[in-house]
Amino acid sequence: MGVLKRFEQRLEGLVNGTFAKVFKSEVQPVEIAGALQRECDNNATIWNRDRTVVPNDFIVELSAPDYERLSPYSGQLGDELGGMVRDYAKQQRYTFMGSVKVHLEKADELDTGLYRVRSRTLASSASQQPQRAGGAPNNAYGGQGGYPPGAGPAGAPPMLAGPPPGYAPGSGSDAGAMPRAETRRWIEINGNRHQISRPTLVLGRSTEADVRVDDPGVSRRHCEIRVGDPASIQDLGSTNGIVVDGQHTTRATLRDGSRIVVGSTTIIYRQAEG
Repeated sequence: MGVLKRFEQRLEGLVNGTFAKVFKSEVQPVEIAGALQRECDNNATIWNRDRTVVPNDFIVELSAPDYERLSPYSGQLGDELGGMVRDYAKQQRYTFMGSVKVHLEKADELDTGLYRVRSRTLASSASQQPQRAGGAPNNAYGGQGGYPPGAGPAGAPPMLAGPPPGYAPGSGSDAGAMPRAETRRWIEINGNRHQISRPTLVLGRSTEADVRVDDPGVSRRHCEIRVGDPASIQDLGSTNGIVVDGQHTTRATLRDGSRIVVGSTTIIYRQAEG
């Protein structure tokens, strides 16, 4: 069972169902959980071959209406989100410099349904006051961490956007390693799986679309998924637009588990190696 699915199941049992009513807002807890996973991935610091450090102090900024709705439960929700981050880190073999904390904050400039994630790495002995950092309203796609690019906590090595300097496939300790498995990609719509076996995949209401979405709120050629590293989705001039992980957008990067909403239909993007 995936980390996000376990998180959803734990959340369902909290406060005798109170959360189910609270989370009828546009911001869903599983979307925030997915954004925290991306924040870890985007701000991972490679120390050595056996250790990759990720942020452990997170701030989730919410619009005023969403914050007012969720703030009475911020303690419990923060604990559950923190537990999800720890589970995800264990799965990815990430490590932390200190205990994991997740805080909710109000951001008056955000519209209802939008949120922003910020993070930083705090050692156990460091102050627990989160560091503020700017960034466009998103779900951590741009890696809006608490440090400037290339910077990190005092005494920590610089963050690496790719392999360590001097690394070349097939050299050093990686010589003789098996080639990386091919990435499989697919989408899930209403329980049905559609494989992505071509460079682009058009979704729409037309029978000429690669994947037909029978929804009156979907345009004939609504959007297009483009295979790449990373994969992305592009709106094709649709009437109602697309929402990716809670954010209205015309183009977005996709990762495993990304939630795409077209009309009233939710599409889950999946990818896996092998």
